[in-house]
Amino acid sequence: MNFIEYKTQFLETTILVTFLILLKILARNSINKILLKFQFGLQRKRISHKIVNLFLSLIGLIFLAGIWNIDRSQLLVFLTSTLTIAGVGFIAQWSILSNVTSSLILFFNHPMKIGQEIQILDKEYDITGTLIDISFFFMYIKNAEGETITIPTSVVLNKVIQIKKKK
Repeated sequence: MNFIEYKTQFLETTILVTFLILLKILARNSINKILLKFQFGLQRKRISHKIVNLFLSLIGLIFLAGIWNIDRSQLLVFLTSTLTIAGVGFIAQWSILSNVTSSLILFFNHPMKIGQEIQILDKEYDITGTLIDISFFFMYIKNAEGETITIPTSVVLNKVIQIKKKK
C-alpha cells in the first residue's frame, strides 16, 4: 500500500468515527425522549444506552474491517470460532441465556416499573412487595418485612404478575 491509500483509509476512518459519534448522540436523545414519554426509570435508560452502544460499536467494527481491507476469510474463521465457543458455553448454561432473554422481555415489554408494588401469583407461594430492580438474571423485590427476595427472571416470566394500585 502506498501513502495515498493509507491517507484515504485514515480519512474514511475519521468520517466513520464522526458519523458513529453523531449517530450515538442522536440515539441517546431519541432514547431519552421515548423513555421520558413512557416514564421509565434511570435503570432502563442505562441499559437501553448500553444496548444501543453495543450495536453501534459492532456496526462500526464491521465497517472498519471493510475500510482497512481485512482479509474476509480470516475474519470469517475468527468470527465463526468465537460464535461456536460462545454457543457451546450458552448451551452448557442454558439458564443464563434464558434469564438474560427473560430480563430483556420483562424490562422492555412489561408495564411494571421499578418502585411499584407488585404481586407474583403462584400456586404454592405468592410474593408481594416493591420491585427494586430487574437485572439480567434476577428480579429483586422487597417485601413488607423488609426482606429482599430475588427471583430468576425466567421463572417470573412464566408467572402472573399483578401490579398493585397505590392507595
